[in-house]
Amino acid sequence: MSQQKNELKKILGAGFGIAVLVGGTIGVGILRAPGIIAGHIHSYWLIIFAWLFVGGYVLLAAGLFAEMATMMPKAGGPYNYVKRAFGDYAGFISGWFDYLLNSIAPAYFCIVIGEYLALLFSPLAGYETLMGLIFLVLFMLFHLSGVKSGSIAQQITSVAKVLFFVALVIACFFVDTETIAPEKAQSLVESTTILGFLTALQLIMGAYNGWWSGCFFAEEDVDPSRNIPKSLFTGVIMVIVIYILLNMAFMHVIPPAALANSPLAASDVARVVFGESGSKLVIIIAIVSILSILNAYMMIPARIMFGLSRDRFFIRQGTNINKGGTPVISLLITTAFSFVLIIVGSFQQLFALAGFMSLVVTGLSFAAHMKLRKSEPDTPRPYRAWGYPVTPVIVLLATATMFIGFAKSDQFNFLIVIGIGIISYPAFRLIRK
Repeated sequence: MSQQKNELKKILGAGFGIAVLVGGTIGVGILRAPGIIAGHIHSYWLIIFAWLFVGGYVLLAAGLFAEMATMMPKAGGPYNYVKRAFGDYAGFISGWFDYLLNSIAPAYFCIVIGEYLALLFSPLAGYETLMGLIFLVLFMLFHLSGVKSGSIAQQITSVAKVLFFVALVIACFFVDTETIAPEKAQSLVESTTILGFLTALQLIMGAYNGWWSGCFFAEEDVDPSRNIPKSLFTGVIMVIVIYILLNMAFMHVIPPAALANSPLAASDVARVVFGESGSKLVIIIAIVSILSILNAYMMIPARIMFGLSRDRFFIRQGTNINKGGTPVISLLITTAFSFVLIIVGSFQQLFALAGFMSLVVTGLSFAAHMKLRKSEPDTPRPYRAWGYPVTPVIVLLATATMFIGFAKSDQFNFLIVIGIGIISYPAFRLIRK
């Protein structure tokens, strides 16, 4: 079952890095979130600004992650940086937050697949949860075959996803609708509350989750010093452009007021563009698109758990690697956790919680970047983030501000995050024993 040495295979390159970032980011968020966001932000231009604001934040952050990932090309990604900067307990809590964040993702992707299938085939209505569970198990079995098959599937599905969204954008702009007049600056403030804007940012942050996906596979990259920066920046820019164009296209077809609170915004837009049959076709392609992101998130949590297990932050069996290079025990545990979440969770609750937890992980990582620049100035860094120390200060302050804002707008998930933090130290002591 395991290789003689529990080592991951170095077989991945920049193509996979871009594919896993794009495939692991673009998906259910952009398909569903625009309608919910329009319910909180009632201005076309303020919606575009919100997506650009978070996109700019992500682009700055990508440079910091590129530096740390090339400096420490290890499985598990961000928690390695926090551990090296602040010690074992900080690494432990960061790693487990990151693991939980990424293990939540397969659950809500499977939930949405079930919902979309029920829209296509009415007899399946009421069986959404069962279908989500079936897809989760099927993907687990597929990834047990090895990392190479997962890599090939990721690249194929990510290319198909980008082509689909480009085609949808073009089709939307060919629809003969009235253009949306730019609002005056005063109306931007009057029509949207600060609380609503913060809630929208939380959802957008959730839609951008996955932008650091390539860092989890640094140990499996044949040339991380070259490939990781290339894949991070290329992938992030592609995601930003696609998100902005999709929002503009959606609101070209359906103005924000009419799009507000739509649970399936992409489906509503497609119904206008293509008619009823066209809408169903788009739902089919959307399911394929979500399968791409599900494929990525079946790979990521297992890498985090592998790293945590190797550093004695979890059971040693978590480092077991099968012949195909898959952390097999970690994959099985992650699947079991996601299985439970599908049964008890809902899309919006899980999606909002993931956006909240990502701020904890990235905030600690940005702080680690600043600490390592001071404590290890002479350590070789194949890539150096530009703008130091201004860039890390900007993203760290933005992260802290959003975290405080999210805590006010989403107290339930804030309490969950606090609860995890409270039990983390006794859990750390117990596991280390």
